[in-house]
Amino acid sequence: MNTLTSPGAGLRRAMLAPIGLLGLALALTACEQQPPAAPRAPVPVVVQQVEARTVPVVTSRVAQTESSRQVEVVARVSGFLEAITYTEGGLIEAGEVMFEMDRKPLEAQLDMAQGEVEASQARLATAEANLERTRPLAAADALSQADLDRAIGEQQAAKAALYTARARLRQAELNLGYATIRSPVTGMAGAAQQREGTFLNAQGASANLAYVAQLDPIWVNFSVSQNEAARREQREREGLYVSPENDRYQVEVVLSGGRVFPHEGELDFADPSYDRRTGTFTVRAVVPNPDLALRPGMFVTARLKGARRPDAIVLPQRAVQKSADGHVVWLVNAQQVAELRPVVVGDWIGPDWLIEHGLNGGETLITDGFQRLAPGVPVRPVPALPADAAAGE
Repeated sequence: MNTLTSPGAGLRRAMLAPIGLLGLALALTACEQQPPAAPRAPVPVVVQQVEARTVPVVTSRVAQTESSRQVEVVARVSGFLEAITYTEGGLIEAGEVMFEMDRKPLEAQLDMAQGEVEASQARLATAEANLERTRPLAAADALSQADLDRAIGEQQAAKAALYTARARLRQAELNLGYATIRSPVTGMAGAAQQREGTFLNAQGASANLAYVAQLDPIWVNFSVSQNEAARREQREREGLYVSPENDRYQVEVVLSGGRVFPHEGELDFADPSYDRRTGTFTVRAVVPNPDLALRPGMFVTARLKGARRPDAIVLPQRAVQKSADGHVVWLVNAQQVAELRPVVVGDWIGPDWLIEHGLNGGETLITDGFQRLAPGVPVRPVPALPADAAAGE
């Protein structure tokens, strides 16, 4: 059905058209006259070049000290303990007297053994003289062959008896020497487990008297897990880890409170077997301890030095930030704008992070001035403050 348009409607449209065109022209003119937005000023940042270099690798382990030679002091003969002559818990030199046992019974046994030797010597002399008389008589058929054989047997028996008597004499001399009990090594002596007047049975528990722990050098023991060993071997195959020659790692000991022990040691033993309970094997370092500052049983930190990491990327701690998805760094790209880059960090190299993945040598790293950064923001590198000035701020 056709709709008829009234003459009034057409007239209104004809009158409004010029007004609409005029409004559009005014709006376009206003847009053309609005000034463009000013470009954002570059953010000043401190930067450094990322460089790949060979760095020393220092591995830290929780460790425990142990005497390099702890010897139990025991009584080797039975008798009464007469005197304790050392300072319990103090330093003692090798050969210094620790205990004295009652010597009188042992001296008596020595005298008896000496008398038996002299009696055996007399019997041997008689047997040899008898043999000397019997030989010519038996040769002249004045005595029978049985008489000669008997004389020879008596002489040999007397000689054997003298050997036995002399052996008993030596044993008696040793026993008398064992009555004076000396320290086998230089070290710290433990408490006496028996007191004066106690009967010491050389075959029983009462024979245990004390111990002496050698402290110089001292051992430092720590454990390495199976996973750590496998990871090191893998990194060596990849060329990311170089062990020292003959695995001669130097060991630095850090005491509680962070104080570094003044003497470094060296690894000298690695257990060839893993502990079935823990899946670890024990590694031992020998550390000089001339001042006896380290004592057995102390917990310390052992730092293994001597390994190297070729082509390593190492960044200052302040340049690596933690995000919800991991670690990130800020870079300046070729367009001189900020770029946020995720990275994978490894071990500590001194106070710095070792970067495993995410960076290459030659890139420009932002080390300070992160507060106003966002991806794509223009940046302007500025020189870093001198160390003294930075410390004073």
